[in-house]
Formats: sequence, C-alpha cells, structure tokens
Amino acid sequence: MYQINNPHSFYIPVMGTGFTIDTPLFVAKYGISSVVSLVDDVLIEQMRKYWSEKFGESYAPISCREEDARAKRITAYLNLLQKLIDKQIAEVKAATFEPGSEITRYFEMLPEEHQLKKKYEKMLEEKNSAEKIRLQEELRKSITAGKIDVNIMTKLDKENYYNGAALPYEFCDAAAALRGYANSDVGSTIIFSAGFNPHLYGYITKFADFFPDENSEIKKKVCLKVSDYRSAEIQGKYLAKRGIWVSEYRIESPLNCGGHAFVNDGQLMGPILAEFKKRKDDLVETLHGFYKKALDSIKKFCGDMPQNVRITAQGGVGTNAEHDFLIKHYGLDGVGWGTPFLLVPEATNVDDLTLSKLIQAEDGDVYLSSSSPLGIPFWNLRNSASEEARRERIKNGVPGSFCAKGFVRANKEFTKKAICRASREYQALKLKELEQSNLPPEKLAILKEDVLLKSCICDDLSGGVLLRRDIDAKARPAICPGPNIINFKKIATLKEMISHIYGRCSLLVDNDRPHVFIREIQLQINHLLSEIKNTSLGLPARSQQKLAEVKINLNSGIEYYKTIAKELLKEHQEKFLQALQEIHGEIDKICLEHGAS
Repeated sequence: MYQINNPHSFYIPVMGTGFTIDTPLFVAKYGISSVVSLVDDVLIEQMRKYWSEKFGESYAPISCREEDARAKRITAYLNLLQKLIDKQIAEVKAATFEPGSEITRYFEMLPEEHQLKKKYEKMLEEKNSAEKIRLQEELRKSITAGKIDVNIMTKLDKENYYNGAALPYEFCDAAAALRGYANSDVGSTIIFSAGFNPHLYGYITKFADFFPDENSEIKKKVCLKVSDYRSAEIQGKYLAKRGIWVSEYRIESPLNCGGHAFVNDGQLMGPILAEFKKRKDDLVETLHGFYKKALDSIKKFCGDMPQNVRITAQGGVGTNAEHDFLIKHYGLDGVGWGTPFLLVPEATNVDDLTLSKLIQAEDGDVYLSSSSPLGIPFWNLRNSASEEARRERIKNGVPGSFCAKGFVRANKEFTKKAICRASREYQALKLKELEQSNLPPEKLAILKEDVLLKSCICDDLSGGVLLRRDIDAKARPAICPGPNIINFKKIATLKEMISHIYGRCSLLVDNDRPHVFIREIQLQINHLLSEIKNTSLGLPARSQQKLAEVKINLNSGIEYYKTIAKELLKEHQEKFLQALQEIHGEIDKICLEHGAS
C-alpha cells in the first residue's frame, strides 16, 4: 500500500481559505502532502509578501488593478512555495543522522510498515560503519517532498467586470485560479470540489501540463472530490472525452467533515467506498477508452495501459483503527485528516484565542449552520470572533458585512450585478421585502433569522492566519471545524499528531467516542429531522419523496455495516452493533409527514 514516492498514508485536506494556505511550508519537507485553497487571491498575495520577506526573497507587488492579477498572484505564490520547499528538501538531505535533526524527523514520522522506515531502523542498528554510511546515502536519495496540492471550489466562478463591462470567461474566478495554477512551476494535483462546472472543465484543455508528455507523465494531475460513484463516472467521462485524465477520486463524507457540507440522499461512506472498490477497474477501463480516443484525435501519445487512479477518502476519521480499516478494507490510497490538524500550530493557522475556544468546545458548540452565503450548510463555531461580531452588528442595528472581497457574490434577487447574501446591501433589501410579505409571524421570524445568520466567510476565514502572522490585528476570524474536533482537547505537535494517526499514541480525550461510521449516521438523522421541521413550517426543504429516499438509504447502509462489523471491529463489536440497532429504531420512528414521533 505504501510507495517510495508516497511515504505517508494520510494527507492534510484544504481547510477554509487560510488554515492551510501555507501548510506545505511546514509539512512537505517530511513527505506530507497538503492542499492550498485558491479562492482568496488577496490573502495569497499577502502571504507571498510575508514569506518572501521572511526568507529574504525578492518581492514585487501584484496590484489588483493589474491585468490578470488574480492568476498572476496565484502563479507567483505557488512558485515561491515550490522554491522554498526545494531548498528545505536540500537541507533535509544534507542533515546528519542525529537526534532532533530534520532528516531524523523525516524518517521517524514514517509509518512503521513503510519499507523506508524499516531501512531506517536497519541503518540505526547497523554496526559496520561502511555499511551504515551506504544505507544513509540510500535513505537520503529516497527523500521526497510532499505535494503542494491546490483546491478550487468549482461553483465559486464569479463573473468579473472591467469599466462596467463583463470580462470573458477566462477571467471568472475559478478559471483565473486554474490558469494561475497551470502557469506555475508546481507539479502536483488540482482538486475540484463543490460539483460539476462544464465551462471550467473545458478550460483545462487550454494548458499543456494537464496532458501526458512523451513519457506518458502528467505534470499537473486532476482530482475530483465526489460524493458517490455516479458523480465520479459522469465527471470522469466528461473530462476523459476531452483528453483529461482524472488521477484521483476523493470521497468526502457529506456531513462528517469541516467547512461546507454537501448533503446527499442518505448514502453512507462505507457503502460508497465499497462501490468504488468493486467498480474501480471497470471505471478505469471505460474512461481509458474515451481518453485514448480523445488523445489520438489531437495527436497526443496515449499508451494502451491506463494511467494510475488513486481513490482517497476523508471526513471524521479520528483513530488509527479507523484509518487502517479504510485503507486495508477498501484499498484506499490515502485518508484525509483535516479537523484534528487545526490543533497543530506547526501545520495550520489558527489564532491563539480561537485555539482555546476549539479546545473548550463541547457537542453543540460546533454546529451545522446556515452561515454560508452560498446557501449550503456550513460547520461553524458558535463563539468564534466572526460570530460574535455578526451578533454585535445585529444588536447595533447594522446587520450584514462590508463586502470587501466578493468571492461569493452570487445573488441577483434585487440587483443586476450579483451581490453577496452576507452583505449589508443584500440583508437590508431582503429584510425589507420580508417585512412587507404578510407572512405568519413564526415563519417570518425564521426567514429573517436565516437572512441574519449569513456571515462574510470569504474574508473572515482568512482571519486566523492574518492574526498569527501579524498582518491584520483587527481580523475577526471565522472557523469551520468538523464535529470531530470535540474529541481532541489539547494542542499537539506535528510529530504527536502523526504518531496518533499511525497508532503510536492516542490524543483522544474520550476513547469511547462513536465510531466514524456511527457518527455519520447520527449526523444524517439530525439533518433529516431538521428538514422535516422546515417542511412542517413551509420552509425550503427537499421533497417528501427525497426525504423518504434518505430513510431508505440510511437503513440500507445500516444493514451493510452489520455485515462487515466482524471485519470492521476486532473489539467492541457488540457496542457497534447495538448502536446500529438503536439508530435503526430512531429512523423507523421518523414520520416524514408530521415530523418525528
């Protein structure tokens, strides 16, 4: 399962816009891959300035008024990260094998079963000095950097204007971010999340690095974050027909994750992964046929053997047992660990005050909110500085935020040019409309509350790093941890968190926490009940037919988990099965027409 060029079985997913914006600088030198968000080019430019000055690199500002500024900023920042990490890797390779050195840390952090870890331990035990030196040189040559992967939310593809006129598609936000990555020196993977964007997927074909070279190597690979097999098949086929190979499918739990929660119809992680395992070979073979035909048509070489395809997953994993089971049972190539890393200051950007709030958070403090202006459920911390500021503005009679960055301007209810639902302009217009609507008081109150809940996440999600790097002392950070955060109650070092992942220690405050699969079902039930309540109030919700489908899929998933319980759990099987039985009873009691009985 472990490969020389992929030393770790975990990766750090994208978190918000700022939490992992510079994470590669801290983890890539240890062979750990992480994901940088390309949403906020304003923040990206601030970080380029910060790190250029920190490391004595030349810095020439790229003004927002420059032509193609967004793409240029992204290219320049990624090139800086690559340059700095290349220097770090050279330093690691040159270090001596002694306690506390960077090269020693590199190998100590590897999983026990990795062949490089075994070679490292053999070197330590070797008594013959010549052989010891030979092994050390082999180890030096084997060192590889973790990847600087990047993420684009495909739906954040806002149209942009110049002198009042709409610019061509390539200057839309997602397209410009893609171009910024494509023009960079980085060889890694771009992750597309938040759904299918045919315009963006067509635009990929403009850049040579996404196509194979004469050796069938692809410098810049494509990963799709998907919710199920069908989505992978549809999007993979669309890209393959255009000569673009999807090198990785990343399955994320729809609810047991941080940030935005892209709710599905009750399909659970286990059955979804089982389908990928069962049908992966068919998927690869089918897509390769379309891919080869497309490359042949544009005179590009394509071998008869399909390119490699990775299957990875993320969402709510909290123990080594869960991590290992996902890899070994479903044949995964990696598991994402996001939320726990928010408590690792060596790796992510959370300001001190927010860190203390995360550590103290209990069940209910981290909740699935309506805060996102995108209208998608969003994990939030009730007492974050951003939430406190939002409530203070409402108290002072000025709800809404000043829209400084505008990355989620997508609403045209009241204006010709899209505005953000978290902005003061939108909230004033919407509240006025609601006051004139003659709605029943209870429904009016709920709709007004939904308007007022919207927060300026595109600005506030950068607050943590701005405070940590002393860039903006007035920042009021938002944070979007997954519910898994309540199981971790202390700040950890990078080495401690990696040891936790690989089972060398435990950082859990409560080893009796629900299994990741159980927790996901509980979250699905909670969301189903919330939607039923909305239905009873005449508020937006999925149809009765869809909600019935959710119940069916949840029960089907529970039956699947019963069949694999023996393999899933060597210990605590009885507890797991009892939890499934209790949850099954909860689902049966849910009445879709009249709420929960």
